[in-house]
Amino acid sequence: METQSYDNHRQVVPLFHRVLLPVLLLTLIGSFVNLYLSWGDHERLYSAALITVLTVALVMTALFARIFALKAQDRAIRVEESLRHFVLTGKPPDARLTIHQFTALRFASDSEFVALAKRAADEGMKPDDIKRAIKQWRADTYRV
Repeated sequence: METQSYDNHRQVVPLFHRVLLPVLLLTLIGSFVNLYLSWGDHERLYSAALITVLTVALVMTALFARIFALKAQDRAIRVEESLRHFVLTGKPPDARLTIHQFTALRFASDSEFVALAKRAADEGMKPDDIKRAIKQWRADTYRV
């Protein structure tokens, strides 16, 4: 496996991103087309509307499942990085750091973590800017 860096740190779950989401998108489009074509036919309208509602619910379920898992991981990352900051400095991290800044800081090596965390808090750096500022990348391959 190649060394993780800014250029290759984003993870793609092929079955989710390249199979499930396109299938759901096509199903959603198809259900809207079916609903549109059934609009004047009262015998088909109910089932077409039901299929559309269920497809929208399925899309929302898939997206919320992904969002909720990422939020749980973000919280765990914030705790881990707060502990790492405390271990390295003996002080809690700056309260101005956002959860998104913590998730970006997790890639910084111990030698640059504290200074970058201070800079991120002082300058209000965006997560992408934090990642770009990292010189020694610390891989995180467990994120989904």
